Amino acid sequence: MAENRMMSLAALIKARDAGKANPELMVALSRDAIARKDPGVKAFAHVADEPVISQQGPLAGVAIGIKDIFDTFDQPTCYGSPAYAGHRPRTDAAIVDLARRQGATIIGKTVSTEFAFLNPAATVNPHNHAHTPGGSSSGSAAAVAAGMIPAATGTQTGGSVIRPASYCGIAGYKPSFRLLPVTGIKHFAPTLDTVGLFAAGVADVALLAALLTGRDLNAGVDDEPVDPGKIRVGLYRCALLEGADPDMQAALSQAADKAADAGFDVGEIGEPEAMAMARGAHSDIRNFEAGLVCGSDLALFGDQMSEVLARTITNGQAISPQAYDAARKLAKRGRAATRALFNEVDILLTPAAPGAAPLGLESTGDPRFNKLWTLMGTPAVNIPGFRDANGMPLGIQAVARFGQDKALLNVAAALERAFGD
Repeated sequence: MAENRMMSLAALIKARDAGKANPELMVALSRDAIARKDPGVKAFAHVADEPVISQQGPLAGVAIGIKDIFDTFDQPTCYGSPAYAGHRPRTDAAIVDLARRQGATIIGKTVSTEFAFLNPAATVNPHNHAHTPGGSSSGSAAAVAAGMIPAATGTQTGGSVIRPASYCGIAGYKPSFRLLPVTGIKHFAPTLDTVGLFAAGVADVALLAALLTGRDLNAGVDDEPVDPGKIRVGLYRCALLEGADPDMQAALSQAADKAADAGFDVGEIGEPEAMAMARGAHSDIRNFEAGLVCGSDLALFGDQMSEVLARTITNGQAISPQAYDAARKLAKRGRAATRALFNEVDILLTPAAPGAAPLGLESTGDPRFNKLWTLMGTPAVNIPGFRDANGMPLGIQAVARFGQDKALLNVAAALERAFGD
């Protein structure tokens, strides 16, 4: 079992602000770690030869990995596909431009699965190279988990932020839909595609979100401590839970016990039928939209696509507009039920994945516990801290009402501390 000492974003920034580290040193630490570790982990599709190091901005000296479906004007953007080998956009994706304006150093492009879909890439899990790191944000999660960089971007259309974060034992944050800009990414399903963030722990990823956006998202600030007794935490008892691995079910039970011991008001809550039906509509919505937005790619580059990607786009083009509209109506009903559910509870806890990272690199894992929340547009975060019988990471997913991102991150940071006690 590999030992990976992760970089804490908060610790790096604290050292910088105290004059104990400068931006050049901070970036040099990442460059050295990438040179030493990435030949084995294969998290980077491209590493900047001479990255720009800013002296100004809240993220000055912070080396950020950018998932290779985000456009970057100064580095190749290949969308995980040989069809786009060497592609050089003329402008940055909006989130990349925002990171630069806040002083971040774009250290490189992290590996994405093909078009951020299911076909696995070469990246391995830093905890055990025989296991998948998850997908589609494979490289971002693995690079942070391996201690190469303190922060990275990702995207989620089904479970592509939360699941790899769980498998790699780090924090992955999928914000409320459109809280982070999506302009300049390779879209697969525009009404689902969501930009997310990775860092070592929940407090780190909340700090990243706050400094990146200028929004009031920082978790665990002194003037707004979490009062556990006022937070209703619900274990989400959906039908899928019975299919989770025993170790994951045990981890969820332990999480509930530790939350209760920390003073949170913990109970169970069942899944409304409308939300279960909405989950079933996810695939039709995703595939129909992929058939539209990736249709030109199929026509021009179909011979360079994996079978699974080409088949999905083709199948999406065969879905009727009427079937797509019906699926969207189910999603709308599901969102209404979700709003009503959050009148009864503040935070939901669910597995972040069915279990630990599967053995083998033929699959990126199963998004069954994530895709509903992507479709609902609600914020979610993976809370690391548990292990299976083999020592592989297990994550607990926390979910909150749409727009309650700061509350989610504050509570999740408090829960992460409780899980570690």
